[in-house]
This record gives sequence, C-alpha cells and structure tokens, in this order.
Amino acid sequence: MTDENERAVQAAIDGELRLLDPEVRASPALVRELLDPEFTEIGASGRWWDAESILTVTSAGTVSPESPVKVSKMSGVVLAPGIVHLTYFADHQGRRAWRSSLWRLTETGWRFYFHQGTLAGRFEQ
Repeated sequence: MTDENERAVQAAIDGELRLLDPEVRASPALVRELLDPEFTEIGASGRWWDAESILTVTSAGTVSPESPVKVSKMSGVVLAPGIVHLTYFADHQGRRAWRSSLWRLTETGWRFYFHQGTLAGRFEQ
C-alpha cells in the first residue's frame, strides 16, 4: 500500500472510531462534521437512514461511556482515489454485527458516505 493510501485508510479509520465515541455521538455538531451530506445507512435492523435521521439516533445517547461499542478486525482499502472502504466487527452490549463503511474525500475532508450493518451469529467473529 502506498503512503497516500495508508494515510487515506487511517483517516477513514480515525473518523469511524470518532463516530463510535460516545462523547462525539452525543454532539450533533460533531457528528455532522463527519457525515457526508449524502450519507445513507442500511442498519443491521434493516432500516434505511439518512443524515438527519441518524443525527436523531446518535444524539439520543444510545452509546454511553459505560458501554462503548467494542470494535475488532477493522481494516480498510482504497477503492479509488478519495474513496475508502472499511470493514470491521462491532459488539455493543451483546449485539454483534459486521460493519461496512464507505468514506469519501471532500473539499472539507474525509466524510462518512455509506454504512451497512449485518447482524452476526452468536458465536461468529
């Protein structure tokens, strides 16, 4: 991987981890800084989200400092210049899911463009 690609993947990982931080999630302004205006998500529940609906959920305090999301097996790849695909395993209070995110580089930096979660089996990881 080139240095430029490594920096791109690291920027996406840093952004993803910030979005999982309970303090960042509690602040609509901080979350909005990371979301692409065209953000969409297909949640592990099967529900479709856009930027405005996800801001409502994240600011509701669904992830507390006492029960953070545990992340493992995070990796990323540059799909094209300015596009990074991340995958990882997340466990939040026993709800386990494989996560897939697309980040894209904009004039204002790396932004969270698309996310999908797929529930994992009880013993799968």
